[in-house]
Amino acid sequence: MGQYSIGDALNQLLEKSHWKPKIHELRLKEEWEAIVDKTISKYTRDLSLYNKKLTIYTDVAPLKQELLYGREQLIVRINEYFGERVVEEIVVK
Repeated sequence: MGQYSIGDALNQLLEKSHWKPKIHELRLKEEWEAIVDKTISKYTRDLSLYNKKLTIYTDVAPLKQELLYGREQLIVRINEYFGERVVEEIVVK
C-alpha cells in the first residue's frame, strides 16, 4: 500500500470526485477582493466558474470595459494566485 501525504490524498480525492472546479469557484468568490482589489470587488455583483470559463457580472459600464480590456492579465493573475490553470476564458456581463 502506497503512502501519501494528507495534501496528496486530498488532491486525489478532489480530482476523482470532480469537486475541484466547484471548490475553485467557491475560493474565487471568497478571495475575489484579494485577487483583484477592493474597488473592483465592490462593483462586481456575482462570479461563476464553469469549465474554466469565468463569468463576471457588473452593472458599471466603465468597469465592464476595463475588465474586458484587461482580461488576459486577470486570467494570469487568477491562475498565479491559485498556482494552477483555473481560468482559461473570462466573460463580462
